Amino acid sequence: MSDEAIFAISLGVTLIGLVTSWGVYRRRGAASGMRGAALSLIPLAAAMTGVTEFFVDLAFSPVKWAGVALSGLAVLLYLTSGAMLSRRAAAADGGKAAAGGGEPKAAKRSAKPKGAVGGATPAGDPELAEIEQILRNRGIS
Repeated sequence: MSDEAIFAISLGVTLIGLVTSWGVYRRRGAASGMRGAALSLIPLAAAMTGVTEFFVDLAFSPVKWAGVALSGLAVLLYLTSGAMLSRRAAAADGGKAAAGGGEPKAAKRSAKPKGAVGGATPAGDPELAEIEQILRNRGIS
């Protein structure tokens, strides 16, 4: 697409947006109208800076789509390797605890009194005891 065509389309979209923003300003107030005007100016700004040309080229270029696909593959590989490394670290920590390396982390913690739900009911608050009973009846503890 030529630069003139991209500019004309962007200018048209901007003008339609500004007219719509004027109507929004009249109905909903200045803040909504200003927000609409700001969003309406984006297509023209994108055309003037060359961003629109990049996206038009992207849409019609198989080489650029292949680059996008490779970028996605790179992100997928990176995230998968992170998950694999965290599993390896968790397995190593579990192996040390099982081999006599000490107690698991959960066992090392001191026994803390449980909170309101699932713990002993406080003697001074009958409303809290009633709420706890309702939660237990629904299987929430």
